[in-house]
Amino acid sequence: MQVSMLSVGIGAAALFGIAEIADWRRRNRRDVDNVGFMPWRGIALGSAVVALFATAFWLHQG
Repeated sequence: MQVSMLSVGIGAAALFGIAEIADWRRRNRRDVDNVGFMPWRGIALGSAVVALFATAFWLHQG
């Protein structure tokens, strides 16, 4: 269980980084009308919460 919580935390942290980069690209786009459909801010927030909880559970078991 320890290794799985650590891998979930690492995966969620990686998703957080990808979502932040994508949100930065969306905010700095050249064509203002080309908005897109992915809610990158919400994805980043959700993955940060999952990463924090998974890391906390991993540390609690160790």
